[in-house]
Amino acid sequence: MTTVDPGTPTWMRTHNDRTAFRLLLEHGPLSRSKLGKLSGLSKPTAGAMIQRLEKVGLIEAMGEVAATRGPNATVYGVRRDVMTGVAISILADTIEAVLTDPVDSDRPVVVLPVAGVERSPEHDVSAAIDAACSAAGVARSSVSVVAVGVQAAVDVASDELSFTDTLPGWPQSGARRRIEEATGMTVILDNDVNLAAIAERALGVTRDAESFAYFWIGEGLGVGIDIDGDIQRGTSGSAGEIGYLEVPRSAAALDPDAADFTDLLGGPAVAALVGSPGRPLREALDRVAADEPAWTSVADRVALALAPIVALLDPASIVLGGPTGVAGGDGLSALVQHRIDGVQYPRSDVHGARPHIAVRASTTGSESILLGARQVLVAHIRARLEAAIVA
Repeated sequence: MTTVDPGTPTWMRTHNDRTAFRLLLEHGPLSRSKLGKLSGLSKPTAGAMIQRLEKVGLIEAMGEVAATRGPNATVYGVRRDVMTGVAISILADTIEAVLTDPVDSDRPVVVLPVAGVERSPEHDVSAAIDAACSAAGVARSSVSVVAVGVQAAVDVASDELSFTDTLPGWPQSGARRRIEEATGMTVILDNDVNLAAIAERALGVTRDAESFAYFWIGEGLGVGIDIDGDIQRGTSGSAGEIGYLEVPRSAAALDPDAADFTDLLGGPAVAALVGSPGRPLREALDRVAADEPAWTSVADRVALALAPIVALLDPASIVLGGPTGVAGGDGLSALVQHRIDGVQYPRSDVHGARPHIAVRASTTGSESILLGARQVLVAHIRARLEAAIVA
């Protein structure tokens, strides 16, 4: 990356241009006068910043606004096509994808079935890129980076995946490398629940939370751990893989056959609890109302699964997400809140601190993983573009 010496005219121009670029991303298209006011710089300086950013192809004129006096003012905005990426969510039965750009424009989300399809990291991701570009009417050549959410623990440093039982055709080692070699693009690979937690922090109910645990309840289970806006992934990327944790003895009262928390609260268990044993989880959840008495049994199991999370992390907030958390909504979160507030310790002589933890339902919907991948992509694209600005 090109560097410039602080205090020199070149450094000052670079600093000003990067400031202008950030303001245009934050506020949308701006006139020279408005950019000057927001940046605290003069109109001539703002005009020079616009001229330089337009010259290097980062911004373009996007129309005019009526001026209080004199001719209408031209407004300038960041070009959507200057750099694009594709956000991808690899699910058990489908692949979701959407094109993303520096201003995070709304683009159509595509859903690709995977049944009977050849599976591999490069095939899955390439197919998703092609579909997202086609839906958005954008050439694949404009894409330079992809962010991919997978149902697995991701060790970024070693490029290794673990807990990959829902990723047929994906190897334990080298998945990111294979995608990069096949596509020629930068690849950001992350755990699906971590991405859902990123979406919740940016767009959901935890925007102002000091810390929170995002509990994904779906076919499988996982926890995204956010502390002051940073996702805690652990040494090998396996932090939060609670589904494979052995259940405590007290779980026998709820399900004597459950060996781990996935047995207790995963897709088949919840489908049975809501009166649709043997049905796919989403289909079962569609058939049950939010006030169904079965949610009481689900809440008992959620509270039990949350006990180690509360004990180890003591988060300010817990978000219930994934298909079951979203379907249960505020009703399920209220039931779980009641159980968390009334926790009793097995030892009668122990008087522990009462947890003051807010339990809330996720508000990012069924595409939370994709939303998180979009957030990661937008931040990456903006950082790369800004780093390239050298006056």
